[in-house]
Amino acid sequence: MKLKGTPLTAVLLLLAAFAVAALAGLNFKAMWAEDDFVPAQGFEKKMLSAWFEGLAGTPADTPVYIQKGTEPGGVVLILGGTHPTEPASMVTATLFLERAQVTKGSLIVIPQANLLGFTHNSPQEAHPQSISFPTADGGKRTFRYGSRLTNTIYEWPSPDIYIHPASGQQLPGKERGNLNRCYPGVPDGSITEQVAYALTELVRRERVDLAFDLHEASPEYPVVNAIVAHERSMELAAMTTMDLEAAGIMMRLEPSPKNLRGLTHREWGNFTETMPVLMETGNPVQGRLRGRTDERLALTGADKAYVKAAALGRLYIPYEGDQKIEYRVGRHATAIMSFLLNLDLLNEERGVLLENIPTFEELQENGVGAYLAPLKL
Repeated sequence: MKLKGTPLTAVLLLLAAFAVAALAGLNFKAMWAEDDFVPAQGFEKKMLSAWFEGLAGTPADTPVYIQKGTEPGGVVLILGGTHPTEPASMVTATLFLERAQVTKGSLIVIPQANLLGFTHNSPQEAHPQSISFPTADGGKRTFRYGSRLTNTIYEWPSPDIYIHPASGQQLPGKERGNLNRCYPGVPDGSITEQVAYALTELVRRERVDLAFDLHEASPEYPVVNAIVAHERSMELAAMTTMDLEAAGIMMRLEPSPKNLRGLTHREWGNFTETMPVLMETGNPVQGRLRGRTDERLALTGADKAYVKAAALGRLYIPYEGDQKIEYRVGRHATAIMSFLLNLDLLNEERGVLLENIPTFEELQENGVGAYLAPLKL
């Protein structure tokens, strides 16, 4: 059967093609629009390139916010957005950025560590482009939902094998775009390795006492709802784990594997004097068992497939039909506050104390958006 066309059908098909291309272009451009943050009073904004000039003028140069308390103490870093597909990480860092009032020591917050990861989506994952939260003033806060890896435009061409410079460890080539496989970084490496180098320099030069790297993981992954601690951080992490479990928040405590290289909890401990801690919450969007992947799933974690998997005992988290972002952010925020109290208890000179952070129960009751600052018009 032959299909006959006319000049009119040709024009219509051409217009349709242009419309699809224009829509794709608009979606692509939207991922480059910067997210809005409203730092609490007392925060000073710098750029990561202040610790490594090689990032200056590049799209990887991400904001760094620092607040100093009135009482001398230590320095704590909260790193969010290492993997932009793990929203509780960035949202928790944002919560501290927009709420924290430091009374002792200094707090450094980086909500989007891998800024280039927020400029695109992971291919073939059907992830949403953004997530939104209603705020107390009736408005809305929207944040990009990016990719686990640095935008491939800036990591092209990827090698077949990524050889970790500090250890010689070999990984698939795409892992060169995974910020948490590139530490301690190198100043003349790929753009992701340069970001890792700048962050390591920040930790070293600012003499960070305690450094948090916030993450999420799939419910079927063994290291989830967990604290991963370098041996230098283990005593503090053990105290915090016991405190959390006494409060009804169950938490695994895992030692940082010495033979798994390139991650914050290993390399920051090896190459700086900080006590590094990586924390994971359970996020069904990360998993392979999930169904429809959209903003609702990212925010609620509700998925029928995971209900079945939980009934079969295939998950490493308690799952009763959902895994709301309020729960995930609450776990991170509560753990951070517990760590800070224990740090001050163990060593007052290195202590950092904060006020104005909502409790786990308050986040569950009122939602994350209630504690995000309204945007200034």
